Parts: sequence; C-alpha cells; structure tokens
Amino acid sequence: MTTELALEYIPRRMSEMGHDNNYILRFRHLILKPSEKIEIDASNQLFILVEEPQDISIDSLSGIFDLSIQNTNEMQYEHQGIISIRNLAEVARHVRFIQVIPRHKKSTSSTSNT
Repeated sequence: MTTELALEYIPRRMSEMGHDNNYILRFRHLILKPSEKIEIDASNQLFILVEEPQDISIDSLSGIFDLSIQNTNEMQYEHQGIISIRNLAEVARHVRFIQVIPRHKKSTSSTSNT
C-alpha cells in the first residue's frame, strides 16, 4: 500500500470504526537491527503498512505480512493489537507505517448543584 492510498483509506476505515475524524496520525519509520524483533502494543490503534519491506515479518491480531512465506494466500497491510515485527535479514531493515490513534471523546455531561 502506498502512503497516498493509506491516507485515502484511513478516514473511511476510522468512520467504519465509529471514530469519524476524531484521530491522530503519526508516521512511523522503524529501523530494525539484524535479526532484531520488536513488539508494539497497538491496542485500540491501527498501524497501516505503507510499503512492502523485504526480509521483515509482521504478525498481529489482524494477520501477517511476510513476503518470505510461501503457504499463505493473503498479506495484511492493516495491523492492530500486539504487533510483532521481526527482521529476518542479517543487515538492518526499515519498516514504514502510518499509526492511527483514536482520540477519546470528551464527555458532554454537565453537573448541577441544586
């Protein structure tokens, strides 16, 4: 998925999830050392992969993205929950995401003293 497509997709996806335009975007460029594995807690967030990184394995509640796997019929560009990202190479690799963070809606209730 390209950055342009992701930026077009995100508003519709967030609306589907009931957040409308009530979210923050962050561009995340991760650099993983050789054979490094990291985990990101993306509970209640979306991480949209905006490239097809070589030698990188991404596994989350939403599915997997790993170009080295031959026995799958689908790769996921949208990830949520605990995201495990592993560099399968013996050299540093880069992974780029757009992180979508829903904002909490402010309460509109009022209190009165009578």
